Amino acid sequence: MATALRRAAGFALLAAFVLVPSLAFAQQPSKSEKLAAELVALLDARKLDSAAAAGPTAGEYVGALYFPGSQLLVVGAAYSSAERMALLLRARQYREAYIDLNSGSDPQTKLFVSDLGANGIHFDRTGNQPFDTIDVGGKSYAFNGDWGKQKISKDEYTKTYLANDDRYSRMLEALLAELKKTS
Repeated sequence: MATALRRAAGFALLAAFVLVPSLAFAQQPSKSEKLAAELVALLDARKLDSAAAAGPTAGEYVGALYFPGSQLLVVGAAYSSAERMALLLRARQYREAYIDLNSGSDPQTKLFVSDLGANGIHFDRTGNQPFDTIDVGGKSYAFNGDWGKQKISKDEYTKTYLANDDRYSRMLEALLAELKKTS
């Protein structure tokens, strides 16, 4: 009886060592979730389908295209014509700014986020919900929890998610600041 109890305790301890880190790993918090919700609420309140702003770093700009209830497409990158972008922002021609950034920005500095659900990017998909994707540095990543299918390690997947959730959050903050100052 004592041997069986020790074995059961050993299995329980082993399960704890295996499962607890896996659960902690799977539950990476989304920094961008609250910011995306705030931006969506502001876009809805103003009946806007796009936004644009000077980016969080010098020479960078951010543009967003919003499809109510379904997705937020956000691009951030260095843009060669600061004069044109300044003109578009002053005129509140946000959709034009988004289009210019998405098609004519520096690909090496470009981050394109497809935030399905318009609720921030998430580390993994939940059930059959759509998953978020990003394009950065000429490479695409799907945040669906399947790093093996993308031929990357769990560590690279996690680092990519954390770095880009942080960058996406700063992009959303820039968009929010622009919209709040033009109210």
